Amino acid sequence: MGLWWITVRPPTRRMGWLPLLLLLTQCSGSPGQRSPLNDFQVLRGTELQHLLHARRPEPWQEDVADAEECAGRCKPLLDCRAFHYNVSSHGCQLLPWTQNSPHTQLQRSGRCDLFQKKGEWLRRRACWGWRCWGPQTLLTMGLLLPDYVRTCIVDNGVEYRGTVAITTGGLHCQRWSHRFPNDHRYLPTLRNGLENNFCRNPDGDAGGPWCYTTDPAVRFQSCGIKSCREATCFWCNGEDYRGAVDRTESGRECQRWDLQRPHPHPFEPGKFLDKHLDDNYCRNPDGSERPWCYTTDPQVEREFCDLPRCGSEVQPSREATTLNCFRGKGEGYRGTANTTTAGVPCQRWDAQTPHQHRFAPEKYACKDLRENFCRNPDGSEAPWCFTSRPGMRVAFCYQIRRCTDDVRPKECYHGAGEKYRGSISKTRKGIPCQRWSAETPHKSLFTPISAPHAQLEENFCRNPDGDSHGPWCYTTDPGTPFDYCALRRCDDDHPPSILEPPENSVLNVASLNVISNQECNIKHRGRVRESEMCTKALLAPAGACEGDYGGPLACFTHDCWVLEGIIIPNRVCARPRWPAVFTRVSVFVDWIHKVMRLS
Repeated sequence: MGLWWITVRPPTRRMGWLPLLLLLTQCSGSPGQRSPLNDFQVLRGTELQHLLHARRPEPWQEDVADAEECAGRCKPLLDCRAFHYNVSSHGCQLLPWTQNSPHTQLQRSGRCDLFQKKGEWLRRRACWGWRCWGPQTLLTMGLLLPDYVRTCIVDNGVEYRGTVAITTGGLHCQRWSHRFPNDHRYLPTLRNGLENNFCRNPDGDAGGPWCYTTDPAVRFQSCGIKSCREATCFWCNGEDYRGAVDRTESGRECQRWDLQRPHPHPFEPGKFLDKHLDDNYCRNPDGSERPWCYTTDPQVEREFCDLPRCGSEVQPSREATTLNCFRGKGEGYRGTANTTTAGVPCQRWDAQTPHQHRFAPEKYACKDLRENFCRNPDGSEAPWCFTSRPGMRVAFCYQIRRCTDDVRPKECYHGAGEKYRGSISKTRKGIPCQRWSAETPHKSLFTPISAPHAQLEENFCRNPDGDSHGPWCYTTDPGTPFDYCALRRCDDDHPPSILEPPENSVLNVASLNVISNQECNIKHRGRVRESEMCTKALLAPAGACEGDYGGPLACFTHDCWVLEGIIIPNRVCARPRWPAVFTRVSVFVDWIHKVMRLS
C-alpha cells in the first residue's frame, strides 16, 4: 500500500489529466478495497448550519443508497467540503463549508450525520518519463483532497486547511489576498485554499505550513503545526490514544471502524462507545500491546500503527491506585491478592504455562503485571488472572472487596427519574447504552425528535415514558432490547408508597460483596468449608437465606451473569454483620455436567 508510481501523459492541456483522474477514481472505489468514506471524518447526530442566509447549501438528493455513495459524489468536487446524510430517508446534502469555515455552527440533530473532508485522496506521486509530480502539484490539479478538519498535518501538510494563523514566533499571519507589508506571488483560488490569513504550504515546503507575517522585518515564518504522528503520543499500551493517525507501520491505510469490508470485525463503534472508534483512526479497543487498525488491504487483516510513545512509561493516573479494595473495574488495583474467587492460585503473568497469553509484563509496563497478582489489564469487569489449573483458563478475583466509596452509584434521581439529565450511559448489567438517535441494534420508539421533552442526548440514560422503575436505555446488545440504568434513588427522595407495607410477592434482590473464606471463618469459627463461599454481611436484620433456600448468587463476568453460589439454610439467618454462606457452584460443575448427560 505505500507509494504508487503512476505513468501519465504530460499536462499539455487540462484535459490531459482526465485519464489519470478517472483511473485513480476507479481504483480507489473498487469493491472490497478502499471506501470513499475514508476521506471523511464523521460527527454522528450533528448538522452544520451556516449563519448567513445568503449562503445556501445544495438541495437534498434523495436517490442515494448509503453514506458511501454520498461520499463518492462529494469527493471529486472542489466546492464540496462536507455533506449531511439523513439516516432515515437516505438523503444526501452536499455542503461547500466545514466547521472551520467562518459563520458556521454545529448543532445536535436527531436525523443527520455530518461527514467532512479530512484529506488524503491520493498521497502518491505521478510520473511521466523522467518527470514526476508531488503532492502539491496533484493538489493543484484536484488529485489530492485538502485536509479541512484535522488540526495536525500529514507528510508536509500541503493538504492542511485548518485555521491556525500565528507563527512559531508568535507573529500574526498576513492575509494571502494582501500584498502589504510583504509582497508575494500567491493568488488565492478555490484549489489552493489560501483563505484569510491561515497557515498554508502552497510551495510544498518540507517544514510544513507557513505564512507571510504582518511584521515588515520578518517576511515569512513556519507555523510549527505538528504532524498527526507527533501530535498525540500514547501511554502504556495506548488504550486511551485518541489521535488522528490512520496508517499502519507498513504504510497501509486503515479500514473504517464502521465498515465491515474488506475485513469483518466485532468492534462496531455503536457497541464500544467508550473506545472512541472514530472514522479509520488507529485505536486499541481490545487491550493489545499498542494501537492498531484493520487495513484496507484484503490480504492483511490488521497491523500495529507507527506511533510514538510518550516520554515516560508513567502515565498520569486517571484514578488513584488501591491496595486492599478496588474501584470501578479495578484497573487501578495494585494489591497482592493472588487467588481467584474460588481460591485457585493464579498463574504468573511472566509464565506461559499452563496457559499461553499475550499479557507479557514488559509489553504492559503500566499495568503492573507482577508475580501472579490479580490485575485488570484489558478493561474487564473486575480484577482477574489466568489460573494455575490447566482446565480453567481465567477467573475473576471477586474476593477483593469494593472500596466503600465506590459501592453506590455517584449519581441519583428523584421520583421516577423523568427529570434526570446526568451522563450515566451503562445499564445495571454493565451493557453500554445505544444512542437514542440510532436505529441499530434496536429500533427506538423514543427519539430526540419524537420526545424532545426528554432531552434524549447521546446515549445517556433517560426516562421518556415515565417508567416507575427509573431511567433506562436501549442497549448495544442485540439480545437485550432495553435495561434499567445503574442509578439509585436520591437519599432525600421518598416515594409516595413509603407508608405502604412491602409486597411479599416481589422477589428481593441485594448487591453483596464476596469475601474470602479466611475472612468469613473469623466469624464462623472455621466452619466454612472449601466447597462453600461467603458474602459480606448485610447491616439490616435480614439474611440472604431468609425464605429463599436455593436462590442464586450471581456475579457479572465477561458480559454475562455467572451463577457462583447457591443459598443454603442456616440455623441463624438474620444476624446483622454476619457473613452469609453459599454453596460454591464451581466445585460441582463436573457433577452438574454428569447429571445433564444422564438426563
